[in-house]
Amino acid sequence: MSQGDQDGENGPIPVTKEDVEKDAGQSNSAESSRTLLHRIRRILADIISAGPVEERGVMPVALEDRTATNYFSYFWIWASMNINLLPITFGLLGPSYGLGLRDCALVILFFCLLTAAIPAYLGTLGPKTGLRQMIQARFSFGRYLVSVPVILNLATLTGFCVVICVIGGQCLSAVAGGSLTPAVGIVIMGILALLISFCGYEVLHQYERFAWIPALIAIIIATGCGGSGLSQQAPAEPATAGGVLSFGMIIASYMIPYACLASDFTTYLNPKFSSMRLFLYGYGGLVLPSVLLMVLGAAIGGAITSIPEWQEGYDETQVGGVLAAMLSRAGGFGKFVVVVLSLTLLGNIAATMYSITLNFQILIPQLVVIPRYMFSIVVTAIVIPVSVRAAVEFFASLENFVALIGYWSAAFVAVLIVEHNVFRGGRYDTYDHDSWNVASRLPLGVAALAASALSFGLVIPSMSQVWFEGPIAERAGDIGFEMAFAVTAFLYLPFRFLEKRLTGR
Repeated sequence: MSQGDQDGENGPIPVTKEDVEKDAGQSNSAESSRTLLHRIRRILADIISAGPVEERGVMPVALEDRTATNYFSYFWIWASMNINLLPITFGLLGPSYGLGLRDCALVILFFCLLTAAIPAYLGTLGPKTGLRQMIQARFSFGRYLVSVPVILNLATLTGFCVVICVIGGQCLSAVAGGSLTPAVGIVIMGILALLISFCGYEVLHQYERFAWIPALIAIIIATGCGGSGLSQQAPAEPATAGGVLSFGMIIASYMIPYACLASDFTTYLNPKFSSMRLFLYGYGGLVLPSVLLMVLGAAIGGAITSIPEWQEGYDETQVGGVLAAMLSRAGGFGKFVVVVLSLTLLGNIAATMYSITLNFQILIPQLVVIPRYMFSIVVTAIVIPVSVRAAVEFFASLENFVALIGYWSAAFVAVLIVEHNVFRGGRYDTYDHDSWNVASRLPLGVAALAASALSFGLVIPSMSQVWFEGPIAERAGDIGFEMAFAVTAFLYLPFRFLEKRLTGR
């Protein structure tokens, strides 16, 4: 029997009044849900537009919008990012390279003075071009190949966020005496940083203007309470070239990656301001707190093995445990200071997360239609679980992470500096706002990527890490980041000349 016969026998399915009312009810319910969602979105948009939340993503900032005159905020944003426990933690690594306090201090001073000039300089391009740092990189690496340094930068910035969350979480755990696990402390740090980075440029600058004050007070109190123990330095062997250069690589890996986000913080500043003064503001904000706090970290690291209470605290919760032990004589007030010290890290992680949100839109341009602040939530969701895992073996994770970031970032900044000063003649008007997202108007990027990649032919033999030591490093120590910068700059000159001759752009 055919289907038609069956239909004929069975007849049409009757539709009752109840069915009609049910369908109408479902339709009305769906319509009500859509209306409700629309109202919620509109309310959120009104709240955000009325508040201090920055919606602009990576789009160039037009000249008429570059009106901010709080130039000294460039000093404060770097100072606040560095007046916290992060440079102290990096300084703690110095004694592990067989260096005494005096040698650590000299290495810290020299390499900070040398490498801080790079991010301070690149930050001066922000007001003149109105371009975020990784958008500037498109004028060297091209529209598509810029994805390579953007991915590396995302990994680097996310890694720093992880390090900061772990340090803050360990401090909170140390204060709680075990009742609060480092994992819970990490979650608290991540959520607090989200609140600041969510708002964006204006709130970030206002926060950084004042965040350094309680941070500095807390660090001074901690130093005063534990100052008598800092003189109990463990004996150290005479410094070796390998130890000096390897610790120097740690310092460079702390400082140079800042260059990959430097102009993100200056794009709204008025371009009429002196670039030299802006450079000095940034340079001072980077160098002054970093040198002093890294030296303090080296002093703490050299005394840990000589003071049983410090060693016990270090074994339990590492950085947080040492600080809690230093402040134990202050009782409950000392615990409060440790909490303040953990919160001092928010200035750094919030600014870093802000730059990560911009890098997402550069990596996938289609995401430019999504408001910048939404990526703050995504970043937090990534950083928190990774931080919980990294906290298990923190210093091993830190050294492995640092080993990877200094080399690529040195090659990257070499390309940007040579491109701006040689091929663009230092002219800011060559960064055309109409071309930033048009591949045919940008360089191919082959020269930049080839120069950076080929430099690793000498970088790898110059590396000295726990998992690998090259033949050059065996004799001279770790000079990988120096090789990355010098060789990339040298190769980029002929490669870019050839690229311009073949493509005309």
